[in-house]
Amino acid sequence: MPFTSKTDIKIYYESAGEGPRILYISGTGGDLRAKPNVLDGPIRETNCLAAYDQRGLGQTEKPNTKFTMAQYADDAAELMDELGWQDAHVVGVSFGGMVAQNMALRHPEKINKLVLCCTSPGGKEMASYPLHEIPADMDHRERLLKMMPISDTRRDEAWQRANQDRVKKIISVTLNMRHADQDLPEFKEGYRKQLEARSQHDVVENLPNIKMPTLICAGRYDGVAPAKNQLAMCDLLPNARLQWFEGGHMFLIQDKSAGPAIVSFLNDNEL
Repeated sequence: MPFTSKTDIKIYYESAGEGPRILYISGTGGDLRAKPNVLDGPIRETNCLAAYDQRGLGQTEKPNTKFTMAQYADDAAELMDELGWQDAHVVGVSFGGMVAQNMALRHPEKINKLVLCCTSPGGKEMASYPLHEIPADMDHRERLLKMMPISDTRRDEAWQRANQDRVKKIISVTLNMRHADQDLPEFKEGYRKQLEARSQHDVVENLPNIKMPTLICAGRYDGVAPAKNQLAMCDLLPNARLQWFEGGHMFLIQDKSAGPAIVSFLNDNEL
């Protein structure tokens, strides 16, 4: 199994493909054992792609300490060192986008181009939906129903009533992707610590210091990382552009043009 040996904690990672290097940083609760994942997508077809389980989750070590956004950013940088990557493109999705922002501030020399998907810069005015406020003991199905109209604002109660079979399928597919270990106490504790760190994310004032070319990818109907946050990030980042996609927080799955658009941005030497 590919675990790091030189990092602060043992990090589980996987890599595939050949070409320009891309480090992928996953969202809240990410676990590479959930299939399909980014390593099954279009990025690996033209690039050398590495992805990993973040601290406290999946097969990565779960230290009995408080987690911080700085630690998550340093984990990503240390993994690159383990891989022998002096630099790479970085793609961060949702919580992973928050990690990527912190990484860009703490380790800018390691990032060539940056892609921020369905994420937010944090703080009081531009935080993503407060997932840490959802009761930790909420049933998985209830949580999915609560998040459905937030993740995609088109899927309100009226839509759910009119599309009951679709709702059942979404819930079934999502629950079937869960790994059995995600119900273990240590995973739940790692998830809680991740949400706690997420609640402290705030890089708003430092965004102008992120200089590398940046693509902000956003879903038009995302209520987790709302449109105003995307527009604000684009204004504050000195070398960024914003691209909208048809979908909500899961637009990377909903809009098939998203993956190719990201690959095109990263592999275009003219940008």
